[in-house]
Amino acid sequence: MPAKVTSLTPEPFARALQELADMRWRTGISADEIGSPQRIAPYSVAISAELLVDDEPLASGRLILLHDPAGNDAWGGTFRLVTYVRAEVDLEMVTDPLLPDVAWSWFTEALDNHGCAASALAGTVTASYGRGFGEMAQDADKADVELRSSWTPRLDAAYPITPHLHAWQDLLGQVAGQPPLPPGVSSLPVGRHL
Repeated sequence: MPAKVTSLTPEPFARALQELADMRWRTGISADEIGSPQRIAPYSVAISAELLVDDEPLASGRLILLHDPAGNDAWGGTFRLVTYVRAEVDLEMVTDPLLPDVAWSWFTEALDNHGCAASALAGTVTASYGRGFGEMAQDADKADVELRSSWTPRLDAAYPITPHLHAWQDLLGQVAGQPPLPPGVSSLPVGRHL
């Protein structure tokens, strides 16, 4: 990813940009840098990603890294990560009252599983159901889950951003029903080949 670093870029943010550029995403994730918010923090970078299986998009998301070298009292630090992740789910899932709690646990467990140093977690989970009418009556009913969250990562020479990136890609997989596999385990191909 072509994140721009100049001589004025603070070293902690430049290091995070390099780690983002070096990130090796799991198979099926396509990630690209996109425009980032310019008024929230002096330094920012944003990526958009899709998780594809057999060229079928299963989940999409955005991740934004904000940096204010002076610190931000609302963040409780100098960095803030903000994300949005969305996927279509089974119609039965969207009516489960536990879905928001489960989706939030996917987020917190992903951070824990990767040893992310994080504080000030905040967010919402929205489960929605839609049915088409009129000219859209022939469209199938749709159900989606959407997780919006933010957190303050501890980022310095001892605490890189890479674990947070791995946690985020795990979250994309969980929301899509494609959880990460344990190390050394490969997935079997889907479908029958004769």
